[in-house]
Amino acid sequence: MGSLVFGVWFLWAAYTIPLSWCHPNTCRSYCGNITIDYPFALQYGCGHPGFRDLLFCMNEVLMFHVSSGSYRVLEIDYAYQALTLHEPHMSTCHNLVLGSRGNGFSVEPWRAPYMNPAADNVFMLIACSPRSPLFQGFPGKHLPCRNVSGMGCEEYLSCPAWEMMGHKRSGPASFFGSGPLECCAVPYQAIREINLTKLQCEGYSSAYSVAPLKVDGPVGWSYGIRVRYSLQGNDEFCGACEATGGTCGYGSDGIRQVCMCGDFNSTSNCDSVGLPSGATRDQVLAGLLTYVVLWMTSNQISKVGYI
Repeated sequence: MGSLVFGVWFLWAAYTIPLSWCHPNTCRSYCGNITIDYPFALQYGCGHPGFRDLLFCMNEVLMFHVSSGSYRVLEIDYAYQALTLHEPHMSTCHNLVLGSRGNGFSVEPWRAPYMNPAADNVFMLIACSPRSPLFQGFPGKHLPCRNVSGMGCEEYLSCPAWEMMGHKRSGPASFFGSGPLECCAVPYQAIREINLTKLQCEGYSSAYSVAPLKVDGPVGWSYGIRVRYSLQGNDEFCGACEATGGTCGYGSDGIRQVCMCGDFNSTSNCDSVGLPSGATRDQVLAGLLTYVVLWMTSNQISKVGYI
């Protein structure tokens, strides 16, 4: 009888233990001092399928890889849903990098719905040919160079890097003699791809605003590429998965989302996988308890009849 009571207690304890204790998040990880969490991941099968094969940890340095190249991740802001990237061949206020060596920025078409540079991120294209699509119609019409969130070429041309190259500022429409335009500032959304070869530009700089915008000019701008990401909706699947102690991931096809529940995966949540006929954990435990009660009753009747 004592073993039966222990069995009943064990079933009750299993029911009341939080699921998060049973199914720890095996996908959350770290690279250097950066936390890697949903929708990102370093392991295949973890995270959101739209962000697969995106991040890599190399010697405790987190790298971001898309079609235009590899970038170092400086920060992942999960509250703001943004990543801050660094590219070594990107010009800053103190250093100009020419020769079309920079990656620029572009993502695969299938990733475009999930991530793009922030609306307040300005790309300043340097030394572009007059034959560049920027000035010949892109796409199908003239694209004016303009400020973005209070940042633009007129301010950028006052940076120390230009002075070190012997630049003498003569106005917003300056030229390298009769050569290419010195600088053209554009938002990413206007052209959807920063490709120095296609745009016929020698270099680029990228800066993003951090409210409130610093008043000390381009020297105080934040240089880097600020990429906003989106889960395309409320991602109710992952919410239901995590609410039952699961970890959000995707299947071997790289597309279908799954809920990882320790030793098994679910196409919905951890309360409805590995159970007969789609029964929930509550239903199974109720059935087991009913069976135990009936067994106890039967056992007691048998003992009475024996006496």
